[in-house]
Amino acid sequence: MEKKYFPLGTAESSRIIKVIRIFFGLVCIAVAVFWVHFNLTALKTDVTLWITILFLLGFGLFQIWSGLGKATRFIEFDNNSIRLKKNAIMPPVEMVSSDIERIEIFPLNVIIYFKSQKKTLLRFGTTYHEQNEKILDELIAFAETNNIQFEVIEEKL
Repeated sequence: MEKKYFPLGTAESSRIIKVIRIFFGLVCIAVAVFWVHFNLTALKTDVTLWITILFLLGFGLFQIWSGLGKATRFIEFDNNSIRLKKNAIMPPVEMVSSDIERIEIFPLNVIIYFKSQKKTLLRFGTTYHEQNEKILDELIAFAETNNIQFEVIEEKL
């Protein structure tokens, strides 16, 4: 079984979008540096100005991080492991099939229970329904291949 990669959410990988994100990140950082210089030369500094500077720096760094492609959320299936990046900032988590006890599949989320009594929750959105179905099908195939107990739970509203 080869690696199967599925983005979670939008998969905008065009070069122009990446360049625009990096550009706006640099602009935010430049404005923050200007405000630092302005604050240090002004006689009266305010806490709200420092909060603004920190926000601009953080947002600018995130835009650059996103423009470099490091903030993409995804799930990747391999023969005996799953790599999951649920968060744009945190690194991906690798889940080995021998550590997984069972999987519960709901219409809009998946709960993966580990033998160490921990669990991971993966939430799906309602926008990319076709992509969610592909991920769920691959998750079921992964569970069947690795003899992992899984249960598909239908919720009634």
